[in-house]
Amino acid sequence: MTDGLRVVVDRDACCGSGNCVRTAPEVFDQDDAEGLVVLRQPEPPERLHGAVREAAYNCPAGAIEVVEQRPGGAA
Repeated sequence: MTDGLRVVVDRDACCGSGNCVRTAPEVFDQDDAEGLVVLRQPEPPERLHGAVREAAYNCPAGAIEVVEQRPGGAA
C-alpha cells in the first residue's frame, strides 16, 4: 500500500498568483470573487502527488501545506 497525501490551504495567506492552478488544476482552483485558492481535492490520487508538491514548493505566499500520510491514516 502506498502512502497518502493530504493538502491543506490557507486562504488568508493566499496572494492569488494562480501558480497552483497552472501546476495542478485537478487539485486547485481560484474563486471568481478574489482569485484566492480553492481546494478541489484535499486527498488527491497518487498520480497527482508530484504536481501538488511542486505547487506547494512554488507558492509565493506559502499558502499550501502538504501532509504526508502513512497507511492507516497516521500523519
